Amino acid sequence: MKLDDTIVAITGAARGLGAAMARQLAEEGARIALIDLQSDLLFETAESLPGSGHHAVVASVADEQQVEAAFAEIEARLGPIDVLINNAGITRDGLLVKARDGEIQERMSLEQWQQVIDVNLTGVFLCGRAAAEQMIRAGKGGVIINISSISKGGNFGQTNYTASKAGNAAMTVTWAKELARYGIRTASISPGFTATEMVSAMPESALNKISAGIPLKRLAKPDEIAAAVQFIIGNDYINGRDFAVDGGLRL
Repeated sequence: MKLDDTIVAITGAARGLGAAMARQLAEEGARIALIDLQSDLLFETAESLPGSGHHAVVASVADEQQVEAAFAEIEARLGPIDVLINNAGITRDGLLVKARDGEIQERMSLEQWQQVIDVNLTGVFLCGRAAAEQMIRAGKGGVIINISSISKGGNFGQTNYTASKAGNAAMTVTWAKELARYGIRTASISPGFTATEMVSAMPESALNKISAGIPLKRLAKPDEIAAAVQFIIGNDYINGRDFAVDGGLRL
């Protein structure tokens, strides 16, 4: 699929990876529909994009009614979506159970679990469903890209996050099988540690420790993850696969 004049919806687009993807795809001529809850940052990012015809929508991907309204608004303003990038995600880290001398001290709360599942897994389902409906009605095919994580294989202190990201990768395969008949391709990307604003704000000592464990000895740049998105969109024979962009790190 060529990017020029395509409609690309990106969740979690106010900053970080989402904003980097929006900028890179806009430079290639795509019209970007940005979705996020952080309204100030969202509109600032939308206004900074190269090109024209972009649109920002404030919505929670975890809320079915807000998702339906957001995608209807995008279709009314820009036309049916050609590409969806399910990027929105949160963390609420904690051990499943923490004990000392046989006494339970802490445990991951149901709220910690549910918040992450609601955004990272249910949000991907809701947005993927809404985008697929538009693509099928339009009859032009499309691409859905789910942003998973290197943590999908299991990571200490992230029961909720790893479950959600493994689910993203699994849904990718399922959707690839279900939606191919409509000309819709699906893929996922599993980034490693990436130098987003949030990660870059960590203490230097922590960043150095993380980088030391990566074979390439550095964090990924957001634009490098965005380049993987662009590659998937542009290659019409990619379907149902997960792409690790992690510098060689395996958790």
